[in-house]
Parts: sequence; structure tokens; C-alpha cells
Amino acid sequence: MTYKLGLIGHPIGHSLSPWIHQQFLDLAELNGEYKLYEGDREALPSVLKHLKETGIDGFNVTVPYKQVIVDYLDEIDNDAEILSAVNTVINRDGKWKGYSTDGEGYVRSLKEPYPTLLNSKTSVLLLGAGGAARGIYRALNGQGVDTVDIANRSQDKAEDLLSLRLDEVKSSVLSYQQAEEQLAKYDLIVQTTSVGMKPNIKDQVIQLDNISKDAVVSDIVYQPIMTQLLQDASGRGANIHHGHAMLLYQGQLAFEKWTGKNLDVAHLVNKLENKLRGE
Repeated sequence: MTYKLGLIGHPIGHSLSPWIHQQFLDLAELNGEYKLYEGDREALPSVLKHLKETGIDGFNVTVPYKQVIVDYLDEIDNDAEILSAVNTVINRDGKWKGYSTDGEGYVRSLKEPYPTLLNSKTSVLLLGAGGAARGIYRALNGQGVDTVDIANRSQDKAEDLLSLRLDEVKSSVLSYQQAEEQLAKYDLIVQTTSVGMKPNIKDQVIQLDNISKDAVVSDIVYQPIMTQLLQDASGRGANIHHGHAMLLYQGQLAFEKWTGKNLDVAHLVNKLENKLRGE
């Protein structure tokens, strides 16, 4: 069998997904190809028609189509329905089913270097309340942690995330100032916004003056690999977690759904980092 896989979105010319999934295909010793299918909103119906006609086995979905794609699917996974977003589609006997792998992919990437971090005593601070935050917030709620608080500029937008909370997990909405003041209470700080992304690499969403040296600071931005936030955390003796690991593991989960192959991809984290550095 030769797998037909791909990515839809706009713009996606910079995407590393073809490289990542070629690594997975080689590791699994499978034949296949992963192509980019770019198109603006007007072109989306024709792009999807083409994918139907070619019998694609599965594809990823990125901005701006994570919500729009739902209208074109035959079925949607429960978590993706709750999140109102899909980033992975599987073709099963001509029927398309949508999933969201962002949140679970993030948790997998975190557990690889920090296997005991998420437990019933863990307090988490989530920075941001956008699309990425929704999936990560929901997934962290499912890990049996004690607290997942949300800090965001717009408190109303952060309040919307609370509808995704699981009953046994405590959760509050904070301003960035409040988050900075009580930072020492958190075991894990997750930065989910685009702050610090190239070209604005000196920007930092909060200051870490009050951080616990035992905390883990995680930033989903992966260009640059070492964001200002991660530099600040490392300089204060805290542990860090890079954004490109999430990129790899959410891809791993999608690949697993398409092929049934559960790959050990930990060794690819450094390889992906070298790729991002242009080495």
C-alpha cells in the first residue's frame, strides 16, 4: 500500500509537515507521500473535491480551515466537536472523520522529557486563550492535574475556555499581572500565544521574576527555538520545554490514526531542531 497524505491550509509553503511525515514513513518502513494542498477560502471546495477524487488516506488541517473543515466531514470525534476544531482527517472507506491532535500531541511531547510532571498535585498556568490554548487546556484537564488557571489579555475570551473544564479540575481566569504576582505556585507554565515569534523575538508575554526554580516553562512558539521566555526561564534555573516538540508529537498522533503505527519519535526531536536551525 502507498499512503496518500497531505496538509491543507493557507499559507503553508513554509510547513515542515512533509519532512516530518517522511521521517515517520521511513521509520515505519511504509511507502507513501505527504503533499501540500494550498488554497485560499474560495479555492477550498475545489481542493477538497480533488482530495476526494484522488482517494487521499488522510490529511492535516491548519489555519484558516480548522473550523471550516467541519462542514465537509462525514463524522467528527467527540473531543474535536467539543473544541469546534479539526486538524486531522482520516478517510475510512470513503468517509471522512475529523479529529483534533493538538492537545494530546502537546501532552505527549511534554511527558517524554517530564514523565512525572502531570499528577494530582500539579498546578498549571496557561498563557493565552486562542485556538491552540483550547486544545491544550482540554487535554491538560484530562491528565488529572489539580489546577489549570488561564491568564489572558481579554478575560472574556479566557472565560470561554472554562466551558471545556472537567469538573474535578480547579480553574480560574487571571490577568497577566495577577499571573506574574502568583507565579511561584505553578509547576508548569504553558505559553500558547504568538508572542516572541519571529520577527518579534524579544517580546515576552509575562515576566518570570517570581517563578519557582523547579517549574517547567513551555512555549509552543518554535521560531525561534529558544524564545525570550525560555531564555528567561533557563536563566532563572527553571526547566524548559520547546515548541517544536509539540509539532512533532501532534504529527505522530495523526500518523498513528492514519496508519495504526505507534512510533517512538523521541530521537527525532533533536533532528527537527537541527532542521529548523537550517543544519
